[in-house]
Amino acid sequence: MDWHGALESVIHHPLFGIGITLGAYQLVLAGYERTRWVFLQPVLVSMLVVIGVLLLTGVSYGEYRKSTEILGTLLGPATVALAVPLFLNLRRIRQLLLPVLATLLLGGVFATGLGLLLAWCLGAEHMILMTMAPKSVTSPIAMLVAEQIGGVAALAAVFVLITGVIGAIFGPALLSMLKVHSPEARGMALGMTAHAVGTSVALQEGEECGAFAALAMSLMGVSTAVFLPLAVSLFV
Repeated sequence: MDWHGALESVIHHPLFGIGITLGAYQLVLAGYERTRWVFLQPVLVSMLVVIGVLLLTGVSYGEYRKSTEILGTLLGPATVALAVPLFLNLRRIRQLLLPVLATLLLGGVFATGLGLLLAWCLGAEHMILMTMAPKSVTSPIAMLVAEQIGGVAALAAVFVLITGVIGAIFGPALLSMLKVHSPEARGMALGMTAHAVGTSVALQEGEECGAFAALAMSLMGVSTAVFLPLAVSLFV
């Protein structure tokens, strides 16, 4: 049998990218749920596993991206599906509308301003500052806003990924250490600072926590897209 030819046909199969992506995530997720080791964060570790498989098999990024286009297409419906926990907790959200808006205002300004201040103190250039500014929102919004205010879209996506992973790893433990046990407060904090990755962690804690995380992620994204370019044009 032509083992080399069979292996090549499997590696270059149109479904190979989807297979290794889903397989790596499920494998890492099972390990995380079994061990609860904080650094076994599913998004980060599964990404490293996929990169390793691609390097080992010699599959180019272009080929991998083409074979996983359907996963990108499904991101839209997956995001819209976050409306389900929001609807189920709509009464509770209405009861906490003013605290939610206050948290959005203070937390959004603090999350953006603290990152910019730290980067400026470390000597970051203007382009890097504008790229880091939208780091706490989802990648599509961050990339668009970064381009509008003079940053680099591709680098903004990297900052978004780093922010989400760090928030997902350390956020729950930090909130517990600060004795923040309210699912509403935990959800708002995770969704506002760690966007989609934080929302996925919040959904694991409970439906109510996930609902407020989805709400915070959505409001943070809209607010950043509307007000950040305006603030940059006025003050920078």
